[in-house]
Amino acid sequence: MAATPSAPPPVLPVEQAVEYAAETGHVPANAAAAAAEHDAGGLPQFEFQHWAGQVVYLLILFVVLYLLIAKVFAPRLRRVIDERADTISTAVATARSVQTEAAAQADAARAEVEKARADARAASIAAKARVTAEIQARQAEDEAAVAARIATAEAGIAATRDAALAHAGAIAADTTRAIVERLTGQAPSADEAAAAVKGAA
Repeated sequence: MAATPSAPPPVLPVEQAVEYAAETGHVPANAAAAAAEHDAGGLPQFEFQHWAGQVVYLLILFVVLYLLIAKVFAPRLRRVIDERADTISTAVATARSVQTEAAAQADAARAEVEKARADARAASIAAKARVTAEIQARQAEDEAAVAARIATAEAGIAATRDAALAHAGAIAADTTRAIVERLTGQAPSADEAAAAVKGAA
């Protein structure tokens, strides 16, 4: 009996091909081709026939990335950098102006302090001179008042002395008469007492 040729295995999906191979022991044609291709080895992107599509996709991606960077990311980055540079320059300018203003205010305050010290020294000297003049004037007035009082007292003393000298003779005569009367029991006359006083002087 001649052997009949067997029918070729059908073309099935992968899942059904696995089941078909397990049941019949035959490998479907598409599974055999896939296995042969897998056994051939190598990556498809390294095969020369795929380079044209890869180059096209690479150019498309390059153009897209270039446009994104040139039109979106680079302007934003440039704007941020410019804003930061403007902020830094403004802050530096403000700091310099504040420093200059502070230095000017410090110089003005130093000048005001020096002026106040000079005014205080001048006022102190003027007050000292005024007080000295007032003291000297008061001393002069006091000395004049004391001199006037001394002159008045001396005049009074001189007048009292002259009056006392004027009455000294009569007092001496009266005293002489009283003493003689006490001693002798008889009072001399006024002329005799005056003569005795003048003789004793």
